[in-house]
Amino acid sequence: MKDVKNKASILSAQNVFKSYKISGQKDILAVEDLSLDINEGEFICIVGASGCGKSTLLNMFAGFISPTSGRLLLHGEPIVGIEPRCGMVFQSYALLPWKTVRGNVEFGLKMKGVSPKVRRERAEYFIDLVNLGAFADRYPSELSGGMRQRVTLARIFASDPEVLLMDEPFAALDAMTRQVLQEELLRIHEDQRKTTVFITHNIDEALVLADRIIVLSSRPGRVKAIVKNTLARPRHMTVQLSKEFTELKSEIWSFVEDEVRRHGSVTPEYP
Repeated sequence: MKDVKNKASILSAQNVFKSYKISGQKDILAVEDLSLDINEGEFICIVGASGCGKSTLLNMFAGFISPTSGRLLLHGEPIVGIEPRCGMVFQSYALLPWKTVRGNVEFGLKMKGVSPKVRRERAEYFIDLVNLGAFADRYPSELSGGMRQRVTLARIFASDPEVLLMDEPFAALDAMTRQVLQEELLRIHEDQRKTTVFITHNIDEALVLADRIIVLSSRPGRVKAIVKNTLARPRHMTVQLSKEFTELKSEIWSFVEDEVRRHGSVTPEYP
């Protein structure tokens, strides 16, 4: 299925190439001629074999690294440095261990010069939104892994970025906790409607969360397929039991499997 350029695009990649120089070796081409448009309020999941350039693409959208050629755009303007309108969520929690849940959520707002009253109100709202109100005065060491990642979500939402960039944020969690956080993220997305770009190796996770699933080829990463997720919203985890879910999963897997067999890459998760 071909992507269709939309005037409402908030993020765009235009003919992007990214190569890495390695001392004494040939340059590694990570991303090749990749073009993609992401619309405002859309939830996009990017899947593909390990090393296909998923994280590289996300880091370019965040402005952490620059393309070798081509352009990354936010609202039609080139991304030329670290982009504060894009909030990044990593697999690791990156919380300040000496601050409480409330202190961690308030931290970014404090750095922006937000008044104590306003940042306390915003922090409390988003702490409640991720169901951690009873733990606001706890420290990260007193929380489970899933609860720490909820704090990370509350902190990034409190800072109010225009775009959420999420690099396998639930990959290190056990299956049950991962499923709970997927449901939490679905609920928050329905409430906030933030444009979200989410990297995952898990096809089930992509289908539960996304409006569209972008399948990248093995390295160098190119857009191999764009699959529109026709599962109705609002979604619940029980959607995984439906025939439509199984059919979509098979379609996505067929694209990924083709790349894996041709290039011998590590596969995404397919139970």
